[in-house]
Amino acid sequence: MHKPTVLVTGATGSIGAAIVKEYAKNGYFVYVHYHRNKEKAEALLASIESGEILSFDMRKKEEINLALEDLSVDVLVNNAGIIRDNLFFFMQDEEWEDVINTNLNAPFYITKLIAKNMIRAKQGSILNVASVSGICGNAGQANYAASKGGIIAFTKTLAVELGRYNIRVNALAPGIIESEMIENIPHADTLKKSIPLKRFGTAEEVAKCAYFMGHEATYVSGEVLNISGAMVR
Repeated sequence: MHKPTVLVTGATGSIGAAIVKEYAKNGYFVYVHYHRNKEKAEALLASIESGEILSFDMRKKEEINLALEDLSVDVLVNNAGIIRDNLFFFMQDEEWEDVINTNLNAPFYITKLIAKNMIRAKQGSILNVASVSGICGNAGQANYAASKGGIIAFTKTLAVELGRYNIRVNALAPGIIESEMIENIPHADTLKKSIPLKRFGTAEEVAKCAYFMGHEATYVSGEVLNISGAMVR
């Protein structure tokens, strides 16, 4: 019996690790991507039933090609992302370029490689992790919001282009999620009060949505699932 396979990029972060565990729990063989944190990737791999670790730098097209040129999976989760926050007029070129290269360019290169085998198989599911910042913008995040807004447009376009091959393409738009990305977030209590559900989300809640959209929602494509506790609506 065919064991379904999934590639999760940025798997060593809080959300990525939760997505890995959710898919593994549901019988998937998981390709666990990491860049620098090999120890954490190996520990994550040891915690699931079956999988394999892959390493490449999201900013380097050559490394992406080398790692993924022959890989075939049923589900691709483009989760890896970084932030380099700064107000627009103070934002350095490197802060812009690092975020765009990691959050937008890399998913393009990765998806182009992975989608080839999905097209041959006439089936597949692609899930891109965007952000509510890509929907409504956020002060100090011109780079991040632009990258995630681009991911949303990329998702909707691919859903149209790849639908004929029975490939679904969707996105998640998390709000404020308890993770390493918000460890130093200012005024956390005030922010929570501004959210109708009065709390931040958890990585596990995002992971359940990732499994639903990637695996279970078989007639959903071109959609962006808002996971923000009604902070954005």
